[in-house]
Amino acid sequence: MLRHDVVMSDEADSVGADGADGQVEVGEVDVGAMAITVAIPEHLRWTDTRRDVEHTLLTLTVRLLPDGHLAVKAYGRPTAGGRSPYVSFPVPDDPAITALVEAAGARAGELWAAHKGLA
Repeated sequence: MLRHDVVMSDEADSVGADGADGQVEVGEVDVGAMAITVAIPEHLRWTDTRRDVEHTLLTLTVRLLPDGHLAVKAYGRPTAGGRSPYVSFPVPDDPAITALVEAAGARAGELWAAHKGLA
């Protein structure tokens, strides 16, 4: 598990703030999982077969593991159209896909770091 000690700002100062400055002591936060969904650019898409149905892979789900590594699975739709159960596919060992996953992880980190709080 990822663990961080944080102090969260509470603009409304209505959640039991300790002082007049609006700071609320949160303490230790246990983050169990972080995942992002990444669109696979058309030129990097591939097909794979599950239960005799060919799928075109359209998205990646990238998870940050507790040890800091990334895990990734691909998802898609039947190439011939129609519906199929939601199943994952392995991701090929391809430098372009690896670069996409690493870039997506870095971009997600930037977005999380710049978040503006609850809407």
